[in-house]
Amino acid sequence: MESKLKHVAIIMDGNGRWATQRCRPRYYGHQKGAENILTISQELNNRGVKYLTLYAFSTENWTRPQREVDYLIKELPFIIYNRFKSHLEKKNMRFFVSGRTEGIPHKTLDLLRELEETSKDNEGLEVVFAYNYGGKAEMLDAFNKAIASNIKTIDEDVLRSNFYAPHVPDVDLLIRPGGEKRLSNFLLWQTAYSEIYFSDIYWPDFNEDE
Repeated sequence: MESKLKHVAIIMDGNGRWATQRCRPRYYGHQKGAENILTISQELNNRGVKYLTLYAFSTENWTRPQREVDYLIKELPFIIYNRFKSHLEKKNMRFFVSGRTEGIPHKTLDLLRELEETSKDNEGLEVVFAYNYGGKAEMLDAFNKAIASNIKTIDEDVLRSNFYAPHVPDVDLLIRPGGEKRLSNFLLWQTAYSEIYFSDIYWPDFNEDE
């Protein structure tokens, strides 16, 4: 089934508060949120959506409590890898990592790049994992990359070609569960004309019906 939506982006918000409500540590919420990625990605794949960008770890998340940061950069990718490895093949889906690599452990990057490499020829939904990502950082890096290439005039096409995921089109629908109503430095360029849907439901509970 072909969807009218080509690119859906989700700010996976509310994991920590979901866990706190249940008297559990915040990283437990991130674990449950990671499990929900499979549910939602499969639903969008079934609906014929071509791209799903997930805000997994932002450039600002480094200031969170150290235990939470350690989980997000050391443990979360292993959960993603273990759950997605067979899932991508079975569902004919692709995986792509978008963001800065500075500060990310080599083992983490290797796992994510392996998912990217082994799924590159699949033809279904592409899950873009925005990891150590920031919209401002992406634009700054794109400008600097273009300048380093000795390009005299930087227009929209040049800038876009230097983004982290230049092959991914602009966002049609941006979804933010969790009750907050802001973009939080996510895909600032690509969401210029997006429809935006805010939900009060925390991400771990954001299911197919939602």
